[in-house]
Amino acid sequence: MPTPTLIVAAARAWIGTPYRHQASLKGIGCDCLGLLRGVWRDVMGAEPELPPPYSPDWAEAGGEALLGAARRHLVAREDLSVAPGDVLLFRWRKGLPAKHCAVATSAGTMVHAHDGAAVAEVAFRPWWRRHLAHVFTFPND
Repeated sequence: MPTPTLIVAAARAWIGTPYRHQASLKGIGCDCLGLLRGVWRDVMGAEPELPPPYSPDWAEAGGEALLGAARRHLVAREDLSVAPGDVLLFRWRKGLPAKHCAVATSAGTMVHAHDGAAVAEVAFRPWWRRHLAHVFTFPND
């Protein structure tokens, strides 16, 4: 299992990467899923699966694709406590699919890619906490 220190360093290495829908190229462009895929490659090796093409409104089309992939490849936490190196999934409203992901860098900060901005490390403020739906860790192997 990669250490939290390794995961946090890998996520921080993406800071400044411009937002690009469906991309996953450090320094060139990524979306939130592309960031997570890049961190996976940095700490785990080859990706376990590639995502299918998806539109910007993919989550509104139905289903829990992001949550399903997280459940297949990450280890779910029983609670919503946050520690460095955790993968965070967010839903914008109750009843909607999880649509955004980030990597926790501490209990109070995270790295994420947000539409219209570059990858950044931001405070895990109350607004984010209200929308936190799931917490995962990287697997042991």
